[in-house]
Amino acid sequence: MQTGVLRVLRATAASWWRHKELRRTGQTGQAQRRERETVLRDLGYLKQAALLPNAHVICGEGGTFIHLGWTTVSTFAPIERFPLATLAVARGTPFIDIRPVTDVIAFANLPRVARDGSVDPDFSGPGRSVSLTAYIEMVEGLGARILNDPRSSRST
Repeated sequence: MQTGVLRVLRATAASWWRHKELRRTGQTGQAQRRERETVLRDLGYLKQAALLPNAHVICGEGGTFIHLGWTTVSTFAPIERFPLATLAVARGTPFIDIRPVTDVIAFANLPRVARDGSVDPDFSGPGRSVSLTAYIEMVEGLGARILNDPRSSRST
């Protein structure tokens, strides 16, 4: 699995337009250095996605986002066009597909997911936050699809 992950990350880094341009202009060493930096950065994101309690991937009409607490990695492309998000989901990061959600007002009024795994005891007011599992229950009620559901791993 690790070799496959590295292969995808390397191919993604090498395909980025800036790195291609560096190679085209003969700056191969600089392109390779930047590609290595990109791969290491993306590996760090994947490690965070696996370790942080409220890390998740969310995909909607506006693109795909990997929420890692204080950091969000995003693209305007759907998840199928965002290899880093696809890898995170394949490695078990919870995935919330909000594309089926039709009530955008209700979705916009949902609290945010707590960044550090903590839960806000007061669920009202601006800036309120809930656990990832509570958020999943709320968004699922609006029609979202869930993969790698963390609720199923809890003991009953």
